[in-house]
Amino acid sequence: MRRFALIGKSLRHSFSHKYFKKKFNNENINDCKYINIEIDNIQKIKKVIKEYNLDGFNITIPYKQEIIPFLDKISKTSRDTNSVNVVKIVDGKLYGFNTDIIGFKESIKPLLKGRKNALVLGNGGSSQSIQYALKSLNIKFQVVSRNSNFDYTDVSKDIISKIQIIINCTPIGMYPDNSYPIIPYNHLSMKHLLFDLVYNPNETQFLMFGKNNLSEIKNGHEMLKIQAEESWNIWNSNKFCKFGVH
Repeated sequence: MRRFALIGKSLRHSFSHKYFKKKFNNENINDCKYINIEIDNIQKIKKVIKEYNLDGFNITIPYKQEIIPFLDKISKTSRDTNSVNVVKIVDGKLYGFNTDIIGFKESIKPLLKGRKNALVLGNGGSSQSIQYALKSLNIKFQVVSRNSNFDYTDVSKDIISKIQIIINCTPIGMYPDNSYPIIPYNHLSMKHLLFDLVYNPNETQFLMFGKNNLSEIKNGHEMLKIQAEESWNIWNSNKFCKFGVH
């Protein structure tokens, strides 16, 4: 039996476990198991890997950056973003990858429609991947973050009027939290696209404010589906050549 997992701090409403359970059932994959593992400290990671005899795992909030020192090698995109969300284990060695980038790019591309300027809310591990993806899409952006030179109080009517995309890269609004990033939503219009990496609930307060002002909206559900399939491809690749492992 091959064993895979989602590892994070709080996984009560995680997407991955349900997704892979359904995938294994629908595709008659009987030799694999996917579980949730909650840890309160990243220092426990090696112990957990050994205890559950894992073949690979997804890593989520708040450990996408903290996991890196425990890995033997990481992909170029993981290094460039300082963020890992997929780990493959080969002969006891840990190899880190980033599938957040492709998940976000493939999810947002159909909605861009010439939009070229963005606000990125948050500057954590997921945000680094989103920033990388935006650069590759030739979209200019400004990062909004607490305790930075540009925080939420700096987001003015003038700023909102000059951008067309707002991306929430924070966990604000994730169930059961009903809060939202504090920005002047009343200046949104139909020219704007609001993208929330949060997928539960289906419409966060952040997205509802956009919808109420006729903005286009999208949550992180499709992004997570793409990431999950990319994770599966990594775990099952026979040609694992990026790091010289076959």
